[in-house]
Amino acid sequence: MHALRPIRRPTRLAVMPPSRGAFGRTALALALFAMLAVFAAPLMASDATLRLRGDVTARGDTLSLGDLVEGAPADLADRALFRAPGLGAVGTIQARRIAEAASSLGITGIETGGRVQVSVQRAARRVGAPEIEAALKRSLESAYGLDPKALSVRLDGEAPSLLAPVDLDGPAAAVDVTYDPRTRRVAGLIVLGERQASLRVAGVAVEIREVAVLTRNLARGEAVAAADLAVERRPRETVPTDAVAAGALAVGQVAQRPVGAGQVLRSGDVAPPELVGRGDAVTIVFETTGVSLAMRGTANESGRLGASVSVTNGASKKVLQAVVIGPGRVSVSPPAAQPVLQASALPARPGVN
Repeated sequence: MHALRPIRRPTRLAVMPPSRGAFGRTALALALFAMLAVFAAPLMASDATLRLRGDVTARGDTLSLGDLVEGAPADLADRALFRAPGLGAVGTIQARRIAEAASSLGITGIETGGRVQVSVQRAARRVGAPEIEAALKRSLESAYGLDPKALSVRLDGEAPSLLAPVDLDGPAAAVDVTYDPRTRRVAGLIVLGERQASLRVAGVAVEIREVAVLTRNLARGEAVAAADLAVERRPRETVPTDAVAAGALAVGQVAQRPVGAGQVLRSGDVAPPELVGRGDAVTIVFETTGVSLAMRGTANESGRLGASVSVTNGASKKVLQAVVIGPGRVSVSPPAAQPVLQASALPARPGVN
């Protein structure tokens, strides 16, 4: 079987020649459309692309047409129009001056958005006091052998800072550094790159010590907890010679006197707690080779760990000298053996051969 195909009958097209009026109307419509395109195109382009920018950040020494006008033609966008403010500074440009400068390049119809002026800020890298101090300390370590961890440099003046172009990356360096060990005065030149930006500074190198400082008031007899202490770095000349350097060593010790918050903890401010009190019942431990005994007794005096105290044996009422070995526990050592003299070592008596 064969697939059936639809019957297609040819149709005749009715063609009517256009009249003269139709030609005229068409020509008039095309002319009007062309005129609208000619006059409206610049306005549409102006609304769509040419707009005055708001606040501008300049990254170089000059401001181009593209920096100030959004949608500027590519062939004119890089054309420099104004000089940028100094590093880190802020300036303004009147909108009419921008329009005049753009007009000299053949650019008109810039939409200002109601702005009278444009604010311009010059981008800059700011090297502050901490980075300057770090650079000086590195130089003092390499040139003079000083420990940077035990130093702080007090810079002269009000927080000096170095302003540099943003493309100058990398750490700041200190060159031409001088140091007087007697006065501890230090001076040098802080530079970025190949001395593309520089600032001369001076100050005093101060020795620093880490000390334990109390975070709350301590009354006499209170135990020191880890939360009661903070480690601070302070100038050595302001710190007592007996200041506690490692706060962890003081944890668990007992205040020997009232100490206020913020004070540097001194070695005499705290001491280990007393493990045996006067009049307390104690366990007296006696140990020797092959023998270990424990008996009850009474402490005649107070003592800390390792202290020698006098105790009384509860059974014999004999007073013994013991060493504190723990809370309520003391140890009594056996008496030292007396040396036995040999007969030949006995001193000779007169008249005896």
